Amino acid sequence: MIPYILHVALLISISLLFYKIFLQRETFYKLNRVILLVCLGLSFTLPLITIPEAWTLRSEPGRAALKAQVQQTPEMAVLIKAEVQKQVLAAQKQAQQQAKKQPVVKHEAAKVQAAPTVTAAGEPQSIIAEQAKPVWPIVIKWLFYIYWAGVGAFGLNLLLQVIVLLYRAYSNPVILDGKFRIIEVTGDKAPCSFGNNIFINPEKYDWDTYNQILLHEKVHIQQGHSADILLAELVLVFQWFNPFAWLYRGELENNLEFLTDETVLGHNPVEKESYQMSLLKVSVPHLALSVTTNYNQSLLKKRIVMMNVKRSNIHTMWKYFILLPLMAGLACALNQTAFSQGKAKTKSKATVSRNQSFHQNWGSRDMSQGTWFATIKGEKVRIEFRNDDDDHNWSNSDSFLLSEFSSLPKDTKGDFTLKRDAGTVLFNGKFDGNDGYGHYKFTADKGFTDYLKSEGITGIEENDQFAFFIINIKRDYVAMLKANGYTHLGKNDLVSMGALKVDEPFIKFWKQEGYMHMSPNELVSAKALGINKEYVHEIREAGYKDVDFNQLTSFKALGIDGKYIASLKKANAKFAKNGNENEMPRAEDITSFKAMNIDSAYVRDIKEAGYTNVPINELTSMKAVGVTSDYAKSLAALGYKNISANELVSLRSLGITPEYIKGVNDMGYKNISANELMSFKSLGVNADFIKSFNDIGYKDLSPNDLTSLKALGIKPDFIKGFEDMGYKNISINELSSLKALNVNAEFIKSFEAVGYKQIPINELSSLKSLGVTPGFIKGFKDIGFTNVSLNDVTSLKALGVTPAFIKGFKDIGFTNISLNDATSMKATGVTPEYIKEMKAKGFNSKDLNKYIQLKNAFN
Repeated sequence: MIPYILHVALLISISLLFYKIFLQRETFYKLNRVILLVCLGLSFTLPLITIPEAWTLRSEPGRAALKAQVQQTPEMAVLIKAEVQKQVLAAQKQAQQQAKKQPVVKHEAAKVQAAPTVTAAGEPQSIIAEQAKPVWPIVIKWLFYIYWAGVGAFGLNLLLQVIVLLYRAYSNPVILDGKFRIIEVTGDKAPCSFGNNIFINPEKYDWDTYNQILLHEKVHIQQGHSADILLAELVLVFQWFNPFAWLYRGELENNLEFLTDETVLGHNPVEKESYQMSLLKVSVPHLALSVTTNYNQSLLKKRIVMMNVKRSNIHTMWKYFILLPLMAGLACALNQTAFSQGKAKTKSKATVSRNQSFHQNWGSRDMSQGTWFATIKGEKVRIEFRNDDDDHNWSNSDSFLLSEFSSLPKDTKGDFTLKRDAGTVLFNGKFDGNDGYGHYKFTADKGFTDYLKSEGITGIEENDQFAFFIINIKRDYVAMLKANGYTHLGKNDLVSMGALKVDEPFIKFWKQEGYMHMSPNELVSAKALGINKEYVHEIREAGYKDVDFNQLTSFKALGIDGKYIASLKKANAKFAKNGNENEMPRAEDITSFKAMNIDSAYVRDIKEAGYTNVPINELTSMKAVGVTSDYAKSLAALGYKNISANELVSLRSLGITPEYIKGVNDMGYKNISANELMSFKSLGVNADFIKSFNDIGYKDLSPNDLTSLKALGIKPDFIKGFEDMGYKNISINELSSLKALNVNAEFIKSFEAVGYKQIPINELSSLKSLGVTPGFIKGFKDIGFTNVSLNDVTSLKALGVTPAFIKGFKDIGFTNISLNDATSMKATGVTPEYIKEMKAKGFNSKDLNKYIQLKNAFN
């Protein structure tokens, strides 16, 4: 099983590639946000799921997963061979049962292990060899330490960032605007938001830019983008070593910016050109902390491009449905199976469990000695080689011909041997009937290893000889491979080819068929998949005269045969892009069809529904989302007779059913188009939603009105709150503005408390967009301006005139200052500090206009 943290890293990397290939250019930003977060969640949870053995792609001999196994290590080849022989479990069970029946004999066998054995020269020799300490455990231990040190460092960095932000949020001046806290900062720091806090230096921007920045950051807060960023940062803590995780965090942040830009431009009275200009103005050298959502300058060009790009067509929604089969396929290919996991927990109960231990310890364990259990069956002897001590647990089974052995000891303990080119095994023990047990010692033939090296076999290690023995690699087999052009083989190639019995007739068959340069890996894959002469000829007779090897393996792995191809051609499936029936389908088309389980019956089914000229790409999309003849006919019965295959795919992918359409029709929307249906469904507009607005008097709303209401999250309760305050017959546009600006009944009541009742809707929007609060108005009343109109308030707010600004003039003797005076002085830059400075220089006047004139003269 892949270590968990590397498994997670692989899934994150694949998820990133999926997003960049299929979804990055789509403008469904809300859906992209969901997909990015779901992929992160799946990356961490999917490796924890065990897969039923029937679903796994790791153990099926006809799948590409097995092909990859064959190519890797010699122990994998031994395991494959054990699978092919199909007798491991039965033999092992018999041996165990026999061992349990003979406790005394097992005790004797234990004594034999302590006794000396005899070498080929007749000299005594200890069976137990001293083990060399493996290096890999040390390396793994240090990698473990380095990983957790990185986790600690990045985790501490994240914690410090959060602490710094919270300190700034509660130590700097703040303006409360409903649930938003606007923190005034100094210096050239980028505007940003974290939680419900907006950090901005108001002195750096003109009013329009300042207002648009606030709108932008408020959208970040309303949509909870800080949670997304924090999650991405937390992922980086545990995936700091994975470059794809850093890229993933960037894509997630980019999408949040696109989503925010779309919301600001779509639901607020902001001109696109003005908004884009504000982006250019907010160009500062000191970037915000990475855990904040901010006016990110590094993707400025991309954001402006995405604002002007054409909106994605709903027909491209099929791309999002690739994610489910992709993740399912990865789970089947990478996850541990329930069966093998169970075996790992009971490794002494099944032979394949021991084979797993054998695989894990190959190259670092001395397998030249141990215990054996055997069963005679006909002319063959099934032998399991085992070592069950705590430090060196492994097991392997194989079958041998009786004729290969010297005489087998019956009923009494004795020695017998098995000799092959790679070396000799000396067995000590006895057979009781057809079952035997005892101890063995393998002695490698150094001359054979030297021979392999002289023939160009590379990568041979000290403990590989036993693998050569088990697989029965012979000198004449190596010579045969060399004679057929395989002169520079690696150890893994040799073991894989020998284990799967890649012989000379098999090699020559491929050359005769025109495949002159088959690599060892390709030969092993062909053998493992069972690709033979009959299959190659069958595919060629089906029309693929020049099929290459990769296409053949794809065909075989997917179970594509001549009968399948013929059935599709007979059904007149339009394989070519132009829908030409007479054009031979490409091999990729056939594999796409088979992978999606498209057969001739499905093709005929779709044709019967009226879709007779559907190209392959559209047909696969139809199958992927579950479009059937019955589905198409049910929509046609409701009036959707001439919709395209792409529209049908989009409707199905969004879960639009006949029942859904009937519900919308019953509410008076009988002639609604397919595109409007898709908009309804994607936003969640249904019969209940429509009825809820009908009940409060909003009848005959257009489809666009309904989608706008749903997109903004406007519910009848929101409207009723305004009606209770005396606002009747509010238009959809007014409702949209109020919702976008977060104007609600509480906001209106707060102004009534300071004497402003029945404020017009447009003025409510202006007050909210400018950030005017009752506290702001009360500040003017406290310094003597008791009858300030709302127009005056908005003008004062727009110019940045505050009660504190006016009070500053009163404190230095200008007690009769008017609001007009205050706005004039703010506009020209006259401040109490400026007047004090001029007085200190000898210019002393009681007329504020004189200071205004003086300021203008010097400017």
